[in-house]
Amino acid sequence: MSESGTGAQRAARGTPAPVNPLLKLALEFGPLAIFFFANSYGGRLFGVAEDRRIFVATGIFIAASLVALVLSKILMRHLPRMAIVNAVVVTVFGGLTIALDDAFFIKVKPTIVNTLFGCVLLGGLLFGRSLLALVLDSVLQLDAEGWRKLTLRWGLFFFVLAALNEIVWRTQSQDFWVAFKVWGVMPLTMIFALAQTPLILKHEIKRPEAAE
Repeated sequence: MSESGTGAQRAARGTPAPVNPLLKLALEFGPLAIFFFANSYGGRLFGVAEDRRIFVATGIFIAASLVALVLSKILMRHLPRMAIVNAVVVTVFGGLTIALDDAFFIKVKPTIVNTLFGCVLLGGLLFGRSLLALVLDSVLQLDAEGWRKLTLRWGLFFFVLAALNEIVWRTQSQDFWVAFKVWGVMPLTMIFALAQTPLILKHEIKRPEAAE
């Protein structure tokens, strides 16, 4: 079957279209990077006072997150569940930050999101469900034990990220927290994801070769 035919069938079924990994990374990481630069250079670019940069950056962060969500829908033909949750929480807590003129809300947002993800994943395991499979089943094919172990590890990792966010924003400067949120959390997450490769390879279900 031709590639064009396959693409047409995929579009008709509403299944995700193949996306360049770099583009996917840009859609996920782009809003955070924009948030960092808006906070770092807000005074120079927008003429706001130093103590107001975080509020301008938060407004831009909300807009960038929503734009990334729209682009994900256009380019991938579906909305990733985690991206939806993140965009909603960014909008809610970012909106509270701006409306109440209090940076506490945007700072505590990662704590709440990561705690929520951790609770959902570990809570699912308590009921015998590996919910991570619902998110990654189009990317990975693992046996039940593999999904259980991977879900447990990611659930615990989300709690670690929540704790790190609390420590950093409560003990460090605002600029340090923003930098850590962008340039600290992302590398930590990528390193952790790569560290799961042996587990994935061990429990991966090999797909039979498709007939020509």
